[in-house]
Amino acid sequence: MAELNEVLMSVLSTIRVPRPGDRVHKDECAFSFASPESEGGLYVCMNTFLGFGSQYVDRHYRKTGQKAYLHIKRTRRKEDDNSSGSGDPPKKKPTRLAIGIEGGFDVEQDQYDEDVKVVLLPDRQEVTSEDLATMPDVVRERVSLSMAGLMAADSVSHTLQVQQWDGEVRQESKHAADLQQLDNGVKIPPSGWKCEVCDLQENLWMNLTDGKVLCGRRYFDGSGGNNHALQHFQQTGYPLAVKLGTITPDGADVYSYDEDDMVLDSKLPEHLAHFGIDMMTMEKTERTMTELEIAVNQRVGEWEVIQESGTTLRPLWGPGLTGMKNLGNSCYLNSVMQVLFTVPDFQRKYVSNIEKIFEDAPSDPTQDFKTQVIFCEQWYLGIAPRMFKALIGRGHPEFSTNRQQDAQEFLLHFINMVERNCRSGENPSEAFRFLVEERIVCQQSQKAKYTQRVDYIVQLPVPMDQATNKEELQEAERVREAAEAAGAPTPPAPRACIPFTACLAALSEPETLTDFWSSAVQSKTTATKTTRFASFPDYLIIQIKKFTFGLDWVPKKLDVSIDVPDTLDLSALCGTGQQPGEELLPEVAPPPLITPDVEVKGILGSHGNEEDDSGSCSCHPSPAPVLDDSTVSQLCEMGFPLEACRKAVYYTGNTGIDAAMNWVMGHMDDPACSSAPGSTPTETISEEHLATIVSMGFSRDQATRALRATSNVLERAVDWIFSHLDDLESMEVSEGGRSAGESEGSREPPPGPRVRDGPGKYELFAFISHMGTSTMCGHYVCHIKKDQQWVIFNDQKVCASEKPPKDLGYLYFYRRVSE
Repeated sequence: MAELNEVLMSVLSTIRVPRPGDRVHKDECAFSFASPESEGGLYVCMNTFLGFGSQYVDRHYRKTGQKAYLHIKRTRRKEDDNSSGSGDPPKKKPTRLAIGIEGGFDVEQDQYDEDVKVVLLPDRQEVTSEDLATMPDVVRERVSLSMAGLMAADSVSHTLQVQQWDGEVRQESKHAADLQQLDNGVKIPPSGWKCEVCDLQENLWMNLTDGKVLCGRRYFDGSGGNNHALQHFQQTGYPLAVKLGTITPDGADVYSYDEDDMVLDSKLPEHLAHFGIDMMTMEKTERTMTELEIAVNQRVGEWEVIQESGTTLRPLWGPGLTGMKNLGNSCYLNSVMQVLFTVPDFQRKYVSNIEKIFEDAPSDPTQDFKTQVIFCEQWYLGIAPRMFKALIGRGHPEFSTNRQQDAQEFLLHFINMVERNCRSGENPSEAFRFLVEERIVCQQSQKAKYTQRVDYIVQLPVPMDQATNKEELQEAERVREAAEAAGAPTPPAPRACIPFTACLAALSEPETLTDFWSSAVQSKTTATKTTRFASFPDYLIIQIKKFTFGLDWVPKKLDVSIDVPDTLDLSALCGTGQQPGEELLPEVAPPPLITPDVEVKGILGSHGNEEDDSGSCSCHPSPAPVLDDSTVSQLCEMGFPLEACRKAVYYTGNTGIDAAMNWVMGHMDDPACSSAPGSTPTETISEEHLATIVSMGFSRDQATRALRATSNVLERAVDWIFSHLDDLESMEVSEGGRSAGESEGSREPPPGPRVRDGPGKYELFAFISHMGTSTMCGHYVCHIKKDQQWVIFNDQKVCASEKPPKDLGYLYFYRRVSE
């Protein structure tokens, strides 16, 4: 005991008590996904409040010299579904469509026994609460306060969860305050309701304008209602309806057809009383829309809702066969990361360099991209990637939330993060990078223009008119219309079968441009644009464009089956470049739009005539340019100086924001473009902003140039620097902002974007599927081919796949086949 007391006294000054605002990482290891529930528990540094698994705490001690760690070990209690087994109250069912909020889904429902003690390194000496009771007051008080503070503090992951999602928040309807209610004498009884059209007695909605009681919308499985309340709105325009059976003294479900959302009606008691309904005496007899949606969300992720339901699947485990916990609608992230880390480029970048990444990690590795990515690959059984998700989504308006997201959008976001953090050395995203060749042919002159752009994903259109079961679809539509006319339930619609070859043909067929400005004929005319591959990547990602918009601009998902092949040959889609004898369109900018009889003096000053160079005009004035004010304003909002914006719009002939932005980007060395009004080359640059950009892998000179070009605004500087990569390649670029002498190889990178190229022959090795009506809801799973066996990854569940649904995928991943 005397020895423990002596060691504690020697480190007492390093033991801190958490203060408000301190980040306490007591749920997850900074270098892995180990947690207090993992074997060995979690060690929380009592100075930095970073958590470490048992295999990494010694590394932190050697690097920092910190000796005192709070060791937290949790063991799950054995319990049944209704009771904790230890006197605790039974688990409550969610009553709100929310995560981490009272009444909502609890992502940490399991009950644990918790063991807490202080561990002193390097010998891992243990100090329990009983031991502290026998120690001097100064030791006991400081250590006890630190322990209590750490245990009472909200962990970083818990704070993120609580702040992320409350899906039940509703807005006041814009129609509520001044809702028109007809004096038609209608009085609604307190019970015994039925639809006035089809006599349905459930899922009934009363229109708050005329008191009509009608059935609700038909659900995807044919149940629910017959759409009569919706049809009534379409005929009358009366916007608000209340769901009968949900009315209580506390409120009710109110839907706005005009706003297409569940809403609040602050005048609901008054609106109900108009039709004889006393809200204070009503009792709930039907499930609310929130309860219905909760039931759906509870089913999402269960085995029966994925495509291989009804089949007994064999669980798998081992390296590369570990599932990931769903953090509340994080299945899109889980599916994407499972697939990406089967690609050797990502494994080499973040696994082969694991020791170097450890040694180079900053003092807070939870904020280091490379450290967090490496452990998204080195995950443990059922890991919950909270830190990784928080870092990847930080600052993003969607991925920082706990809402469901589009897997394709997240994939591109992650690739962009990799690009920003791999400015030199190996860049694993190059495996997906390819060049697209766009060929535009002026139909009047037959002269052509070729451009290339970088892309990472091939988006395949879905030509619904090419369905092979057209007759079946047409018959189903006829039956649906007849059923709706008769007020009867409609049967489920069949799935459209679209040939993969038809999708490829739709991708490659020429597109007609009806408003193309031809530099050959100096006027607008018609042109055709064809898109081809200028290079073939090592790994090809194909997105099936299943998500579209209806005529009413409501997002919808195409229910299609596509015979996606196991092998793919895209050689026929290879671009050829300029053909022999083919003439190119002249590189001439379009003329600016002008109006007659306007004073000569414009943004470029006044112009004399050919005979008088004195500056005075002795003839009729030449027309001055008329600039598109909206384009000028958009450019100004991006941080460019006003004069530069006006020049850009002028020189691009008012042809739009894209052309103007490209012009101003290409003229940043121009005094009017490279600095804001009144700025000078010696203008003070924020050291904090410089450090942020340098941490992305750019040199200090490059970061300075970007900040000066954008008036020292960090967000604009980051966008600017990634829009000028080709220009910046002439400046030394290195990971971590090293100087030329310290950079890897100190060699000049090749001009233009670096892409790999080879044969356009591929084989399918993975696909991600989506279940649900939109990317903002539903569920994602992925299938990956490992050792000639298809494996399904459904969050934590990993099993051998019996019938991989290759025809129903959303994202497909191919790898090049060697000749």
